[in-house]
Amino acid sequence: MAPEVIQPGAYDGGFPVTRMQDPKEKFYRHFQDEVASLQELIDGLGSVAQVGGERQDAIDHALAGISALSNEVADASDYVPTYDQRNYAQAVKALTDKLNETTTKLAPRSRFQFKSRGQGAATSGLAAPKNDPRLIVGGSLADPLPASHGGPVVAAAGAGADAQQSETTDNLGELPSFRKNYNEEMARPSSTKVRKPSFSTAKEIYIFGQRGLHIILPTSASRATSSGRLADLHGCIVDMSLALSGTTSFANLALKDIDGSLVVAGNVAGPAHITGVRDSIVVVSARQVRIHECKNVDVYLFCASHPIVEDCENMRFAPLPAAFDTPEDPVKNQWDQVDDFKWLKSEPSPNWSVLPEEERLANEIWTKTVPGERGKDLHDILKAVGIPKI
Repeated sequence: MAPEVIQPGAYDGGFPVTRMQDPKEKFYRHFQDEVASLQELIDGLGSVAQVGGERQDAIDHALAGISALSNEVADASDYVPTYDQRNYAQAVKALTDKLNETTTKLAPRSRFQFKSRGQGAATSGLAAPKNDPRLIVGGSLADPLPASHGGPVVAAAGAGADAQQSETTDNLGELPSFRKNYNEEMARPSSTKVRKPSFSTAKEIYIFGQRGLHIILPTSASRATSSGRLADLHGCIVDMSLALSGTTSFANLALKDIDGSLVVAGNVAGPAHITGVRDSIVVVSARQVRIHECKNVDVYLFCASHPIVEDCENMRFAPLPAAFDTPEDPVKNQWDQVDDFKWLKSEPSPNWSVLPEEERLANEIWTKTVPGERGKDLHDILKAVGIPKI
């Protein structure tokens, strides 16, 4: 049940209070978005690889999200009615239970098994007691247990070699094959100014720990769209528009700890989380966008819902440039309907604004300069888009 909201027409200090200005309504919408995002994350845990601790990272991310949401519910107790607080708390508990259930199902089964006792043990000098249930089959004390119930396994004729071989080999199976390290490949010295990692053997895009690189994802990376993550990038250009255009999109996207960079993220079918980005430009088309702890960032955006900012400064928003291909209807773009969850006053938030049209990058910049114009290096391109050298 949605929390009670103030209807249009109510007045506070002479100014009409609309639904968008009511903190209870804003929190309700934010809570619903967060729950949907966390449910989607939990549902997708089974498709995240275990190699390199990626699944555990995703589980930790879900735990952190649930914890943060629980804290937000507690912080909202000043203006959220008690009944709604109980509903929110129950929803958080349901998320926790769902995560626990999912992680239990995904946990590897123990390889420990009891060894069946050999036939010699049953016929040794020490006779088993008459009431020993291990020797009772169909009321007969003489018949041993069948193999299916822990009794001895009788090898068929000609199977001796196979049995001997099984004793000398373990049952752990083959070692997992490790995926190609595209980040290490990109960081190697190269005669070319632009890196174009194929990501042809990957299921997701994960670029991290890079400095001063111009990275363009080719169309071969369009198959690695289960998720996208960019982290710890400094003074970089990352252009994913070729791989993620038209109907091709990430399931979700996370940008974290990026400064002095240009990120052209392409299409995202689900949520895009942008955290700790500074002095940068981001281009993205997503169903939901949540921006936390960012400063001095221009966001060229298509968003099918209200973008959310929190703990941000000097964020500027503009619609998605015409040069970028998105399957979304431009009429449904809510790029300028930003909700600041740390600004609950009726006045406009000072933490974000609309990027003036005269300051928006020209279409020629997107089509010629950003892809790597002849004679211009990384620093020339960053300068052309207005990002200072770090």
